[in-house]
Amino acid sequence: MRKIGILTGGGDCPGLNAVIRGVVEECAANGIEVYGFSAGWRGALTGEGRWLTLKDVAGLQTKGGTILESSRTNVMKEENGPERVRKTLESLGLEGLVAIGGDDTLGVANKLSKMGMKMIGVPKTIDNDLSCTDYTFGFDTASNIAMECIDRLHTTAASHARCIVVECMGRHTGWIAVQAGLAADANLILIPEFPKTFDEIMQVIRSRYIKGERHTIIAIAEGFELKGESDEDVGLDAFGNKLLLEKEIAKTLATRIEKAMRADASLDEKRKYFECRSVVLGHIQRGGSPSCFDRVLGTRLGFKAGELVVSGEYGNMVALQGTNIVKADLDKAVSERKEVDLDFYKSVSILFK
Repeated sequence: MRKIGILTGGGDCPGLNAVIRGVVEECAANGIEVYGFSAGWRGALTGEGRWLTLKDVAGLQTKGGTILESSRTNVMKEENGPERVRKTLESLGLEGLVAIGGDDTLGVANKLSKMGMKMIGVPKTIDNDLSCTDYTFGFDTASNIAMECIDRLHTTAASHARCIVVECMGRHTGWIAVQAGLAADANLILIPEFPKTFDEIMQVIRSRYIKGERHTIIAIAEGFELKGESDEDVGLDAFGNKLLLEKEIAKTLATRIEKAMRADASLDEKRKYFECRSVVLGHIQRGGSPSCFDRVLGTRLGFKAGELVVSGEYGNMVALQGTNIVKADLDKAVSERKEVDLDFYKSVSILFK
């Protein structure tokens, strides 16, 4: 009997359970048993987990989160980490492992693959920043949640004639902010790929104020940095990524905008009452049940990962290209980041007024 392992690493993401079901169903149909490691790479280090049955995964694509739980454990920073994973696989009789995660989780899988362990990657990140795939599951759900939140903030901002800075997730890229901001008619979208100065931001806000627009909505990715200004020091996670919730970019920017507007003597006297608030959407974007798109995409990616296990095509990642689920190069996927392109951002920028 052939056996493989499966794990979910990094931040939770709508659609993870759909992938798990797809893998287990495809493997079971071909006589392959699946061992689910608990808490991502931490489980692969300790062996903690359980064998997954068809009953365990029945209807699983409807549920958010991950039944296997997750963690940000970095195998490469653990003492004898790679060798411990190898021994875990051997002790359980697993020929390989399906790793479901973002660039950090799949980066570990890629390194272990180069060390001779059999790995298959499934791209997971609401940030949608993994290359070799048109979309990552979880992104559609997160974008829709952010869009709905911005829709709601429009009404309260208009009622109080306020500026509201809405912070979306997006450590390195601004896909969620752009997608949700465009769909929900944000008046300005700020993303890491295209930094702006504080003066450039204020030009948009002042222009709207002078035209008599009663409110302004700014969608901002958490990783955005003001052009020409040094970033403050924040803590780091196990993979060396900045803990951006500590940065409070939305709160900092909102405070500066309100102060600048109230101090601008070139505007009328009403500017003394100008208010700017910040809203951090945070983890709500990746919680709850996945959208229809992510349920289907996750399941299809799981099926394809299972097919690669059956055929023994390890060292690869599954991906969505066009409408097809295909095999992609794992090493390339984790070596290149997919960013919002200039043409897309320039077209969206036409609406910044």
